[in-house]
Amino acid sequence: MNGILPLWKPKGMTSHDCVIAIRKKFHLKKVGHTGTLDPEVEGVLPICIGQATKIVPYLTDTKKTYIAQVMLGVATETEDSHGAIIEKYKVVNPPSKQSIENVLQLFRGEITQIPPMYSAVKVNGKKLYEYARANEQVERPQRKVIIYQLNQVGETEHQDRFTIKATCSKGTYIRTLCVDIGKKLGYPAHMAHLVRTETGIIKKEDTVTFSAIDDAIELQNQEKLLMPISKGLNHLEHINVDENTKKRVLYGQKLPKPDNVSKTDPFVMMFDKQVLAIYQIHPEKTDLIKPIRVFKE
Repeated sequence: MNGILPLWKPKGMTSHDCVIAIRKKFHLKKVGHTGTLDPEVEGVLPICIGQATKIVPYLTDTKKTYIAQVMLGVATETEDSHGAIIEKYKVVNPPSKQSIENVLQLFRGEITQIPPMYSAVKVNGKKLYEYARANEQVERPQRKVIIYQLNQVGETEHQDRFTIKATCSKGTYIRTLCVDIGKKLGYPAHMAHLVRTETGIIKKEDTVTFSAIDDAIELQNQEKLLMPISKGLNHLEHINVDENTKKRVLYGQKLPKPDNVSKTDPFVMMFDKQVLAIYQIHPEKTDLIKPIRVFKE
């Protein structure tokens, strides 16, 4: 089995739990996920199987889309609803829809975030949540992320909360985004709820549940659940080659740089609809291209 399993991760499981479960169900070793989701968060979690595990870094790098609820008036130590409350402030005059829109506008484009203390970001070889649990203070590194789209969605049913939809780059903390939006509105805040609806071009409607996986295994058609490897590389440039070049690519050979390759970004070598390899311009010999990943037939 080789391909991408577009899993809808349920609440209560870690991303690693999902990988272990898929390994057991499919009796496979080569299984990997493409971007951690917290246990209490559900959503799109592409699982790479077999040869597709070679594209994990490329799927992890894609844009992600989330639906999140911002809760005003309460801040927590984890920046979500599962942490201890560290600040409370009654929301007497809730912000108008226009006020929220004015603040959201400030967060579109490239922004700077400071990751939450309860996160897996490493400082001096130690994860931030380890410092937090030990009550140790440490300076957190700032990071640049990109918010491609950010909008308020749905109607505000409660005066102390509203829902946002965000499409963002790898490494964005939606928890922190919610907290920072709240601060700009003049309130302590946290992320009350989160769902990931898209990873790259894989959307919620493309996904399968564990129940659907069990049904497919029972009918012995589990391979039909898999997306082709090419779908996970859709965001990269594709170059089609002839049969002679195909053989050289599968042997992992360096090749003359094609005229239509100008960027230093990786690109996909294809024969017909088959993904052969991921190549890049040679770092020392710019008239050549070299393989980064080669996929067996």
